[in-house]
Amino acid sequence: MKLAHFTTRPPHLLRALETLALDQGREQEAQTLLHELADITVLVARKFTNDRTADGLLEAFYLTLGCISLGISQADIPHDKETELSFLLHQGAEIVFQLGFRHVRELAALPAHTLITDFDNDPFVQQRNIKALFVELCRADPNSLWTGDEAYKKELHNRQDNQNTVECALWLRKNHFAGAIKDTDLDAQAVIAIAVIFAILADGHIVARTGQKEIENLIRSARKTPPEIDVGWNQMLQKTPLQYQAILSAQMDAFRNTIIRKILSKTNVKTVVTEIQNCYAGTEQDVDYD
Repeated sequence: MKLAHFTTRPPHLLRALETLALDQGREQEAQTLLHELADITVLVARKFTNDRTADGLLEAFYLTLGCISLGISQADIPHDKETELSFLLHQGAEIVFQLGFRHVRELAALPAHTLITDFDNDPFVQQRNIKALFVELCRADPNSLWTGDEAYKKELHNRQDNQNTVECALWLRKNHFAGAIKDTDLDAQAVIAIAVIFAILADGHIVARTGQKEIENLIRSARKTPPEIDVGWNQMLQKTPLQYQAILSAQMDAFRNTIIRKILSKTNVKTVVTEIQNCYAGTEQDVDYD
């Protein structure tokens, strides 16, 4: 069995401090930097941990260490020890800390998931999410491996994908055949699923929300006159802005041999309707009452 390879490395700030300690001609710069780090640690303790206890100050130091390291890691500079140290000394610890924290704040502004509610826009919740990300990404124990910068890049990639999915769903909602859907709550994956499923009819309609009766009609219509699925899907893609086409294409590929096959099969209509409602339509469906 081949074991996964892990690269062990200290936080960027710690590496810079170790490099600075080896240069005896920079004592004044070292003293200035240490004073800056102490001031930042106290401020972090006041806002995020506890400035009245040793444990609170220690946790604040770990967060300061990681946040400055994140700022260094994302700077557009060559990432060797001397260059990182020069960057830190030239900018100052406070500026680099602010750079790191800005990355955290901007990351928190991107959606962590594709199910959006008013709850996500609550200022208290937003501040709580920033703090949670700050602790998750920036806590760096100088005696342990730090991977906050790698975790940041991975989370950024995931949240950018979520943002693209949300924007695609909003575009589909705006172009819903019966008029724009303006609800603040949004189940983006469900909107995309509904649109792709209904596009098989090739009637030119963009469907971003549905109900039980509409799903039943879709299934019966598709079984009565087998649709040209690719024609319908291509019509949708041609209408859709380029940046969303890959998202829709991926959903089409996933559905071709799953739910679309069931829609066209002899499976009981009620069974297929229930599956679409439970597994695909999410909260983007109107409740039908008989």
